[in-house]
Amino acid sequence: MSHGIWISDISCPSPTSSESSFDEDEVNYRVKPYWSQYRSILKHRGFHLETVRDVQDYYTFIGMPKRAERLKELEEDILYPDAGLPDNLFRGIRIVDGTKVMVKAVHRESRELDIIRFLSSPAMRRQPMNHCIPVLDLIDVPEDDIAFIVMEQWSSHLVINDAPCCLQLFLSAVRQCIEHCLFMHMHQIAHLDISIRNVLTDHQGHYAYIDFELSRRFDASDARVSGRRGTELPPECGHEAFYDPYKVDVWALAILILRACKLTGFCIPELIELVKPMLYDDPAQRPSMELIMHAFNHMTSSISPQRLLMIPHFC
Repeated sequence: MSHGIWISDISCPSPTSSESSFDEDEVNYRVKPYWSQYRSILKHRGFHLETVRDVQDYYTFIGMPKRAERLKELEEDILYPDAGLPDNLFRGIRIVDGTKVMVKAVHRESRELDIIRFLSSPAMRRQPMNHCIPVLDLIDVPEDDIAFIVMEQWSSHLVINDAPCCLQLFLSAVRQCIEHCLFMHMHQIAHLDISIRNVLTDHQGHYAYIDFELSRRFDASDARVSGRRGTELPPECGHEAFYDPYKVDVWALAILILRACKLTGFCIPELIELVKPMLYDDPAQRPSMELIMHAFNHMTSSISPQRLLMIPHFC
């Protein structure tokens, strides 16, 4: 088993959103697989799903033997799903090196799989502005119309209380969030569910977007969506309204930045000013991601080296 990333060629890619005859909701619903049925397929591709024994070992390792003891009545080898995850996600490891992974089940003709396949292609992964979660494998099960996205398991805990942090590191995280949103828009992709819960970190200075369930790819001439789904919704997202999906991302990214400021204590005036036009009620007045990136670069270049080393003062 190679340590490199290999993305398999699943034969039925989802089309762009303009191809409405194919791009229907029945292939974009949340899949709920019977995980035990696919255990051997995943193992053959080099991935092990978490069992009762794995969870017992974890609780013992972190010093919670009572929790490990409660699981002794169960067979050690049966799969043990994380109750905190939706049914389409399962924790596991890459067998060759023990790398923790998250496996996501999707319909094989879903928009999400199409977008993940594109963002994880070798050419796209080489792009420095692409901050999609690293994907280790795409596993196709055509007879069941299902596919599995195997991702590195990063952390949702963006701030560790005892870890050193300074303004420079915080702005690096914000930059990565802005860069990936711009990168998607440059390739006619709108995420449509940008939120602080959909950004993860490896605690090594890298941040990544996840959860492309609501995301869309567009033809250049057809970038309109409708409906009220997602976490951070701007005023124009009425039930019947059609709206610009890219300006929805701009609004949601602004909310993400503000929540990150509050979470970390880095409510610097320059960043608050950057965000203000992103939150205009009229989407036509919100800046494009290109302008936001330019403004962010200008802002960071004006901050002194001394300020970049400042520690947070909570808002």
